[in-house]
Amino acid sequence: MSPVLRTSPVRVLDDRHLDEALAILDADPVSNVFVGSRVHAAGVDPGRLGAQLWGYHRDGRLTSLCYSGANLVPVAADSEAVRFFADKARSQGRRCSSIVGPVSAVTQLWNVLRPSWGVPRAVRAAQPVMSTTSSPPVVPDPAVRRVAMHEFDILYPACVAMFTEEVGISPHTGDGGVLYRARVAELIRSGRAFARIDDGRVVFKAEIGAVTPYACQVQGVWVNPALRGRRYAVHGMAAVVDEALRSIAPAVSLYVNDFNAPARATYRRVGFRDIGTFMSVMF
Repeated sequence: MSPVLRTSPVRVLDDRHLDEALAILDADPVSNVFVGSRVHAAGVDPGRLGAQLWGYHRDGRLTSLCYSGANLVPVAADSEAVRFFADKARSQGRRCSSIVGPVSAVTQLWNVLRPSWGVPRAVRAAQPVMSTTSSPPVVPDPAVRRVAMHEFDILYPACVAMFTEEVGISPHTGDGGVLYRARVAELIRSGRAFARIDDGRVVFKAEIGAVTPYACQVQGVWVNPALRGRRYAVHGMAAVVDEALRSIAPAVSLYVNDFNAPARATYRRVGFRDIGTFMSVMF
């Protein structure tokens, strides 16, 4: 008997699938803001997106997505979709620096990929996703403002310190920081880097890393270690949320490690509430 050829229900999408992909992403715009921001800005064509967007089809209909770039990110993926995404990721080998997304989907992906992808640098098994759509209940710090491009050299060391503290390696690893410097500069130019700078020293900083018409995501929250415990984070985050709601998007989100109790308490004081849980596997 000849073998039965099975066709995978996973396809690399292109701009013919843009409307369907956006419908899936925008159905949960807060949880999907990372992938949504890229698709809203660049479409689905891999050349413009700088990554592949895989689509899982069931009964001829696109139901789930997986972003495959520097990060591997499942979107609206049930167990069956995750199984096929994992097969595709395993067949092409690891090309990402992390797997990030809803804890159930990432757990299933990682269970399949672990034997062939090796030991990760870190696994963050529970990262609460938090969001707010309301003005902060605490007073914003009036000294927190958008960073100007001429202040790049002041802000950049704080960005490196935050990244190293959070991720565990320097952003200069590999390419000497070329890509990271470009990303920080892009955020400043786009008006999405915020800081309190006193006498040439960064006291507090945060960036809006992903933006869609419906949501944005805060990243890189950092307070100068010499000044921690003085509520700069609470009032600084209030300023960022206040301005983000006013001029960037109607919902502000972030995700945080479950073991970082001080940060979670700060975000709750500013009005954030848990809406889900992510997981990250970092290589």
